[in-house]
Amino acid sequence: MSRLYDNWGKLVAKVINREDLREIALLDSLSSTGFSSATSAHLSEASPYLNRNSNSSIPSNISKYSEADILSSPHVKAFTFNELRNATRNFRPDNYLGEGGFGHVFKGWIDEHTFTASRPGSGLAIAVKKLKPKGFQGHKEWLREVNYLGQLHHPNLVKLIGYCLEGDNQLLVYEFMPKGSLENHLFRTWPQPLSWKTRIKVAIGAARALSFLHEAKEQVIYKDFKPSNILLDGEFTAKLSNFGLAKAGPIGNGTTQVRGTHGYIAPEFVATGHPTAKSDVYNFGVVLLELLSGRRVLDKNRVKIEQNLVDWAKPYMKDKRKLWQIMDMKLEGQYSEKAAFTVANVALQCLKPNPKVRPCMAEVLAKLEDLQLAEESLAGEIQMAPRLWHRLLQLIGGF
Repeated sequence: MSRLYDNWGKLVAKVINREDLREIALLDSLSSTGFSSATSAHLSEASPYLNRNSNSSIPSNISKYSEADILSSPHVKAFTFNELRNATRNFRPDNYLGEGGFGHVFKGWIDEHTFTASRPGSGLAIAVKKLKPKGFQGHKEWLREVNYLGQLHHPNLVKLIGYCLEGDNQLLVYEFMPKGSLENHLFRTWPQPLSWKTRIKVAIGAARALSFLHEAKEQVIYKDFKPSNILLDGEFTAKLSNFGLAKAGPIGNGTTQVRGTHGYIAPEFVATGHPTAKSDVYNFGVVLLELLSGRRVLDKNRVKIEQNLVDWAKPYMKDKRKLWQIMDMKLEGQYSEKAAFTVANVALQCLKPNPKVRPCMAEVLAKLEDLQLAEESLAGEIQMAPRLWHRLLQLIGGF
């Protein structure tokens, strides 16, 4: 009986959280029709993810800070280059983590109280990004990263600890994310493929991050949502990083340079140069499809008809009986067919060509949380997808 009440408690908590998200997303329109300020305040306090009225989570004038204001923020530490050189052991090759559009990333260690360099393996592990002088992103993007991550605080945004700006040396210091990027888990060699449960957890974490940005008092459009910008902590909690292309929204009538990653950019952004929150929703739909299929959105190594994942997969996503044909083989059938079809449907809604009919991220998040709740109620009894394994056995001659 106690277990029944525990499960009921979880159900109530999930539903309350889901409804909070929906109400907060509609706060502005409801207030114009007499929605009480007391109720607004209650909802703002109730939701741990979205808070339109709190300047502590996202200041209303975040895009208007000067460079001096940004770099003097009390939320981030100004490191010297020598401090970061010591923390990374002079940027040793064995501390090298990888490379991105911004530059090279190294692992380091600092004392969690004094932030001075500590012995490798002791203290606080950090990731240090070192800007490439002639890289894809420059000082403007570097400063934008310090601005946004120095002011925004959310469980699903990577924590910016500090920065260094000395001459030509421009570096950023983040919390270290031990599981790396989602891209590495989906498309590169990783000892253990992501389970279905973990993929849903990652999708929900990423959706919470985008919802938070979109529902802020001053909306933030992320513009570059993709697996390499989704980092995973030790518990596979997804955290969004790399705000170099982020922009305060909504964007006015003027166009902006179309920058992002080919394959993820929404068609209307390419056509008009106007990024919106619905452009981010399209990006999310692409990543959701990558989570389902384990395939890159663009892959020239595949046969021509399968090189563009979105175009190839859409017909299968609409038919529950055919969906198994696009599912990631590394899942080995360990997922519910019903759940997979639900996720596919959410992805399809996000990928609609007309941005006006796409859901907002709060609605996407609610759908995914409902799915997670339903799967948890099964107490882990996820059945193997029969069509997938029937087909696999046929292919290997089992029948």
